[in-house]
Amino acid sequence: MRLDLPMDTPNSTPPTFLERIRNHRLTATFTLLATLSIGILAGSVLTRNVSGKEQTGVNSTDARPIVIPSPVALSNGFSQIVKEVGPAVVNINTEELPKQSTNRHGKRGLQQRNPNDQGGQSGDDDAQSPGDMQDFFNRFFGGQGGGGGDDSDSGGERRALGSGFIVDARGYIITNNHVVDKADKIYVKLSTDADDPTDPGRPATVVGVDKDTDIAVIKIDTKEPLPTAKLGNSDGAQVGDWVLAIGSPFSLAKTVTAGIISAKNRSIDEPSANGVSQTQFQRFIQTDAAINPGNSGGPLVDMAGQVVGMNTAIYTQSMGSQGVGFAMPANTIANVYNMLIGPEHKVVRGSIGIQFQPAQSSAVARVYGFSTGVIVNVVSPNGGAAKAGIQAGDVIVSIDGRSIKDGDDLVNDISARRVGSSVKLGYLREGKQNTASVMIGDRAKTYADIVGQSDDTPAPQEADAGEGTLGIKVTAIPPSIATRSGVKSGVIVTSVRPGSFADEIGLGKGAIITAINRKPVTDEASYRAVVSTLKSKDDVVFVVQSATQKNLNSYIGGTLP
Repeated sequence: MRLDLPMDTPNSTPPTFLERIRNHRLTATFTLLATLSIGILAGSVLTRNVSGKEQTGVNSTDARPIVIPSPVALSNGFSQIVKEVGPAVVNINTEELPKQSTNRHGKRGLQQRNPNDQGGQSGDDDAQSPGDMQDFFNRFFGGQGGGGGDDSDSGGERRALGSGFIVDARGYIITNNHVVDKADKIYVKLSTDADDPTDPGRPATVVGVDKDTDIAVIKIDTKEPLPTAKLGNSDGAQVGDWVLAIGSPFSLAKTVTAGIISAKNRSIDEPSANGVSQTQFQRFIQTDAAINPGNSGGPLVDMAGQVVGMNTAIYTQSMGSQGVGFAMPANTIANVYNMLIGPEHKVVRGSIGIQFQPAQSSAVARVYGFSTGVIVNVVSPNGGAAKAGIQAGDVIVSIDGRSIKDGDDLVNDISARRVGSSVKLGYLREGKQNTASVMIGDRAKTYADIVGQSDDTPAPQEADAGEGTLGIKVTAIPPSIATRSGVKSGVIVTSVRPGSFADEIGLGKGAIITAINRKPVTDEASYRAVVSTLKSKDDVVFVVQSATQKNLNSYIGGTLP
């Protein structure tokens, strides 16, 4: 321990160095022991054989120096697996800029859910509204990735933190949707990037997301091939197998924890207000490897060095790991990934247009005369089941001659089938066996029909096509402004999001846009058409006319981040 001693004055008689050491040690000894036990000090006397003066006479010639041995490779193999997989694990930072006139949630802490919650309806096509699944994962991981950051209500940028892993050397990365959901900017740091807190990382773009499984694919540009992680077959994982969780908990990048697979096919279902299951396509691997906020999106790796799951959620009462974590199985990840990198960048699941109760008592089965199968609760009027004559109260017992065990079995089979194909259903009605040929439809559209919503056509987003890309909202030029400015065609900016691209380049509220990148903007339709073609790294130049002065043009431009 280093002692910083005060300087002596010239006219004083300073204590000797050893006296200072002795006084310091006596004080330190009393202080330490007092914190341990006052009773021990009562009546005790410090002996002089521990003072610095007597220690100078100790003979230590027989003491042998400690020799650091050569490195030894341990037998558990964990370190070798980390060396193989670790370089492919990335740190993900996101920024959500302040929005105007939006109802956004602030940060949420990790919360416990009741494992005994049951009930609700399930269906072969039951989707959820876009915010429902995000809210569900907010409760487990505290918002986007569960990382720290500024409160979204404070008016500043919010940085969220998560993890991910590279699966394609060209820069394709798998992570959780709740890590990147609603982010305006996404940055990725590789394991080899400098640990500079001022550098957010490499810009990334979203390739596609699937809210039903909370899976997202993002991409970074790279000139050199990147290290990749290999997905394994999660069906081969067994309860009791060793696994490693790799990620960035609490912003601590390159963190590795170990545990075992505690359970498989685990559901953490939480019904929504309308009674529809929010996590129908989520059957998790449960693990006791420590998973904390920031691990979200990182890989769960087996002893073969293969990714068997993606860390997604935890069950907690303490805002941290309590040995109950959940990872999305690798087989599910692979299927979703292959669809998200396709031309449409979305997941399309099959549906026959029914809903059913996920859990039912054995008494129901006995009364209705079946041991395995699914009782139909709701039939979509325009779905394949309705067109084939299936009715509420029918019991579906087989698909193409194969007996089905339960609702999960039915969902997994139907959702994996191609839209437009047909399937032969066996069902019971009034105790009698029947069959029907049912056409497979698009799950998203048939679900909208069941719950009385419109389909997934993003009409509201179309009206504000520039909101996400440019950070502005526009409308047609009001007649009064058109008369005053002399501008008869174009669009006028009604709001600018602080910190957005438009804000940074100086495009303000009230500006009249008449052209973008030399393409005329005559109305909202032409504006949306031009903006829809813009992408990251594009140069964007606006021709802007004043709303108060005639024939006053300005050229405002910049490069999209």
